Amino acid sequence: MDATAIDHLNLRVPADGPEEAVEFYGDRLGFTIEGMDRYEADEKPFFDVRLAPAHVLHLWPTEEFEPPSGNGFNHVAILIDDEVATVERQLDEAGVTIENRHDSPLGATGRAPAVYVEDPFGYRIELKATIEE
Repeated sequence: MDATAIDHLNLRVPADGPEEAVEFYGDRLGFTIEGMDRYEADEKPFFDVRLAPAHVLHLWPTEEFEPPSGNGFNHVAILIDDEVATVERQLDEAGVTIENRHDSPLGATGRAPAVYVEDPFGYRIELKATIEE
């Protein structure tokens, strides 16, 4: 089996969380929100956060939502085509609190600076720079 990339990741969010999700992922982080019209029309049970041309987060609003705990889910790492200082500035301007910064965490593409934020539902998001400072 020859995998080439992760196509999507499913994250559950609270049933009343779509507006917060759009505000955080769309307005604050600047990702494109897709499929909201189909979700709102009950044509599909989730909507998407477009991370890159071939990569999305499927956000599944559900009444059974439970925030991630320290015993299971840890974080999603997203490669950002920029320097970490630029990412930090953009997050500050968007009012997003940086929980932590690591200068060289190891990931699939090697080591690079990264910052960690938390979404409104308790998911930890690693924003990993792809351009060295």
